[in-house]
Amino acid sequence: MPEDTHFRLRRGRGGGSGNGLGHRIGALWRSSKWLRRFGYLCLAGFVALAGLWVVVTRDMPDASSLLAYQPPLPTMVRDIDGEIAYSYARERRVQLRYVDLPRPLVNAFLSAEDRTFWSHNGVDFGGFIGAVFDYVSKYGSGQRAKGGSTITQQVAKNILIGDEYSVTRKLKEMVLAFRIERVLTKQQILELYLNEIPLGRRSFGVQAAARAYFDRDVDELTLSQSAFLAILPRAPEVYGRKKNEDRAIERRNWVLDQMVRNGWVKASDAAQAKAEPLGLVTQRGTDYDPANGYFIEEVRRRLIEKYGEKAEDGPNSVYAGGLWVRTSLDPELQKAVRAALRKGLLNYHGQRGWSGPIAHINDLENWQTQLIVSNKTIDYKDWRVGVILDATSGAARIGFSDGNIATLTNVPDAANVGDFVAAEPVSSGTFAVRTIPEVSGGMIMEQPYSGRLLAMQGGFDSGLGSFNRAIQAERQPGSTIKPFVYATGLDNGMTPATQVLDGTFCVYQGANLGQKCFRNFGNEGGAGSRTMRWGLEQSRNLMTVRIANDIGMGKVVKTFKTMGIGEYKPYLSFALGAGETTVARMANAYSALANNGVQFSSSLIDYVQDRNGKVIWKSDKRNCDGCNMAEWDGKPMPRIGRRGKQVMNADTAYQTIHMLEGVVIRGTAVRLRSLNLPLFGKTGTTNGPTDVWFMGGNQDYVGGVYVGYDSPRSLGGWAQGGRISAPIFKDVVEATRERWSQQPFVAPPGVRMVRIDRVTGKQVMGVEPSDEPKASVIWEAFKPDTEPRQYTAEDEFTKRRDALVAEIDNARKAREASAAQAAQGARENFAEEQGGIY
Repeated sequence: MPEDTHFRLRRGRGGGSGNGLGHRIGALWRSSKWLRRFGYLCLAGFVALAGLWVVVTRDMPDASSLLAYQPPLPTMVRDIDGEIAYSYARERRVQLRYVDLPRPLVNAFLSAEDRTFWSHNGVDFGGFIGAVFDYVSKYGSGQRAKGGSTITQQVAKNILIGDEYSVTRKLKEMVLAFRIERVLTKQQILELYLNEIPLGRRSFGVQAAARAYFDRDVDELTLSQSAFLAILPRAPEVYGRKKNEDRAIERRNWVLDQMVRNGWVKASDAAQAKAEPLGLVTQRGTDYDPANGYFIEEVRRRLIEKYGEKAEDGPNSVYAGGLWVRTSLDPELQKAVRAALRKGLLNYHGQRGWSGPIAHINDLENWQTQLIVSNKTIDYKDWRVGVILDATSGAARIGFSDGNIATLTNVPDAANVGDFVAAEPVSSGTFAVRTIPEVSGGMIMEQPYSGRLLAMQGGFDSGLGSFNRAIQAERQPGSTIKPFVYATGLDNGMTPATQVLDGTFCVYQGANLGQKCFRNFGNEGGAGSRTMRWGLEQSRNLMTVRIANDIGMGKVVKTFKTMGIGEYKPYLSFALGAGETTVARMANAYSALANNGVQFSSSLIDYVQDRNGKVIWKSDKRNCDGCNMAEWDGKPMPRIGRRGKQVMNADTAYQTIHMLEGVVIRGTAVRLRSLNLPLFGKTGTTNGPTDVWFMGGNQDYVGGVYVGYDSPRSLGGWAQGGRISAPIFKDVVEATRERWSQQPFVAPPGVRMVRIDRVTGKQVMGVEPSDEPKASVIWEAFKPDTEPRQYTAEDEFTKRRDALVAEIDNARKAREASAAQAAQGARENFAEEQGGIY
């Protein structure tokens, strides 16, 4: 065919394809105005549907995400025995598997919410059409239309898209429901629904609700109770209230009728269930022991520091991560510690009168809400915290967080309307104001061979405030720091029998400050040269600063730092406890002494597991390589490395403990001697005195306690650690007496026990030490080749001579004092006669 040949095709009007369907439609489109309008309407509708689909499905969550959905779960805290001690929860939640859900309970929810659940594909169109008509009829009235949602749609709403009241949300819910049904089985959908549905009383899921309303587990619910729980998704805050009981019973009975209709329960069983009352338990707080308050709060604080508080902080957050936390909390010791510290604070307060309000509000309009929000509570006897509504004498009233108002007596003159006070019921409808001691303190108990903190009390009651004085309060330890001064001396060539002068000790501080002279407690004078043991037992300041000065204060503060007490400058006043530290740090340092110088970091948490049981943190970080071998490889058995750190020479630690036992036997803590247990201890009293301390224990338990005002001020001249704090420790031991071993401390290998004269510190031969507290001959601990020389007849002569000279000197001082007193009397008489002093 030639290249320039062309063809023209013309389609005639009358024949060929011109008479086809397309031609006829085109002709009809051009000739019919209504067809064109209908077409444009269809096109607009298609565009609108497409736009609506884009709007509805835009940013829609992926239904498959439910396969990996992790619901927010509370953190469960267990004590040292593995018992649940507390849960950190703002909502009640307990996850169950589908196989754990009782069939009557499942059927009750299906009857109430979605009877066609097993047959539909996510949406019940009959229910949907009814919901549309209801929505149209209520449009503009302000009333909320019924949902018409299936259980699958409710899962989409509760977990994926929220509860916004809008048509768009409803459409999203339907689309997601179809998708969910393609991703999850019906059983998985029910499991999600029954674990996540909000049912009132801060409970989510059927197990939490069963506990909240009936104090039962789901497998213990009756048919009537299961039907009641099934009515709650519609209006939990309505049906769960006592005043709406009739409405709740009516709705419960309807559910029972639906179960009969669906063939899921016999009519006779339903009739029996209808005859039962609701039987709801009163809303109440947790069953957790408030005695653990300070301990539990400290665990919470540390977990939040590590994992965060809310779900957005990470997968293992405290209030959503579902952690399982094993702690070292010892409930028995905790109760004993709380009771002992409270008793000590009350004994000190005595008859000092009202110490002021717990808190104060100025506006009484919403007093109940303000009282609830303040979270001020008290767990002592049957006392309650309330707000004074009227302080008029004879007509005073107090209001409580439950809304009750009672007559109030014993109202202090200083009390005002709006004060939060502690009150005790004294008769029906009448309460009396009670005083919470203003003085406070902290106490802690530690396991020295592991560092585990077993108990702590940070004040009178954790419900009054979360400040934990056992952990957070920085106080001067006073004489409780002296054992570490003496231990430093033992590490630098001294022995418990070394003679140290108990006499005037002054240091020059420069031209501006001049000379500073130290004094013994109570300005008591020196007693001459005495053994180090005697100086520690009697807590002699002059001997302590002399030891610190002789060996070098730099070495002493290095010991303080090594033991974890604190970092101080090398000033002699720190040898007497002028620096600040905490009870927890002191207890950990004393634990190292009790453990032959091996120190463990103090811990409250043993390990943390995630919601799936995987250990994600543990305090014991040692690894055991090869411990999980399937078969023995013929090599030596794998060994776990030693825990703890040797922070002090073992011999030195034992020598210090042995001297501290003498503090209990015949020293400043002698009031503990009646316990007849091998205990060590040390009292402490700071200047003022503003703080009084006691530290002590045995090889199994080490405790520490201080008492003082939060804003330090004098406790009174009579206040001493041996009078106030030592009895608190004694009460703890007495309350847990069967736990305290009679086993004496075991000396490390190489330490030599030598008979010595208690006064001179010299070795004695042929005389057995007695069990008398003030026996002249005692056993003393020495490092190898440091024993003192033997006691001789010359020593006996010198001893008697010194005693005779001392007796003569005392007689002379007595005569001089008598003469001075007589002269003073004469001067006073003269001044009185002359009308004054000139």
